[in-house]
Amino acid sequence: MVTNKPRVTIGVCVRNSARTIRETIESIVGQDFPHELMEVIFVDDGSEDETFSIIKEYAQKIDMQVKILRHNWRGLGYSRNRVIENAEGDYIIWIDGDMVVRRDFVRRQVDFMEKNQKVAIAKGFPEIASGKNLISDLENIGLVTHSYLNRGVSTSKALGAGGSIYRVRVLREIGGFDVNMSGAGEDIDVEERIRKAGWITYLGVPALFFERPKDSLLSVWREGVWYGYGDYHVFIKNRKIFSLYRMNPIASLLAGALCIPVAYKLTHRKIVFLMPLLSVFKNIAWCFGFLKNQLMHALRSPK
Repeated sequence: MVTNKPRVTIGVCVRNSARTIRETIESIVGQDFPHELMEVIFVDDGSEDETFSIIKEYAQKIDMQVKILRHNWRGLGYSRNRVIENAEGDYIIWIDGDMVVRRDFVRRQVDFMEKNQKVAIAKGFPEIASGKNLISDLENIGLVTHSYLNRGVSTSKALGAGGSIYRVRVLREIGGFDVNMSGAGEDIDVEERIRKAGWITYLGVPALFFERPKDSLLSVWREGVWYGYGDYHVFIKNRKIFSLYRMNPIASLLAGALCIPVAYKLTHRKIVFLMPLLSVFKNIAWCFGFLKNQLMHALRSPK
């Protein structure tokens, strides 16, 4: 029997996603999970483009409960906490503004969580898809290969919030996301605290999503710097999460090379032999962001 209380909250935290947010919303609206049991919470983190007006336009057409929140830029940790504070569902599924999810995505995620009561976080599986160019294809293949190699119970590997389902009560028990973390890494931090609380995290639920990959070296570089900058905060809080000796170009080259057989098995495309080069490029960007934040932290620290 369907109740009035939504069982699933879709959390959409966005900033400057005008180019992609329409398709994201349409994929949410198209879910085959009962819409009476769903709500969507949009959080606009200070967009400077048309993102907010697009969300308001679509909100009038969505046959689910909708909440729209907006604030000046505060970062993903703060935005995700606003979803947690306002969520009425038993679960939160995080869908990024550059993602499209299959019609059965929510149903499969919820079914998995209902059958696995010790799991606090579970992530769906990315789809293989041809992109705009070589860079976007390699980015997509890399994401799929990483998920394939690390599928199952995750004891240390980061899942990432986008495409994942969380138990709301667990998020509230551990105090939500760290609002002091800038850049990326707020989800890695939360995953680690949830594991320490005795819960299981899982990667590879057969619920498919497509995350639009970066399609230029510049956008890949910027994302890598952003990740490295944010991951420094994670490293400061818990130095055991990152093995810094592995976070270097040589280790990245070897890791990329080891992924080639699996990537080729999954795609049968020769471009996978270029994966180690892109992996090194991304790692250099990550190191640049990490060292940049480390330097800024040192300059801010009292002498």
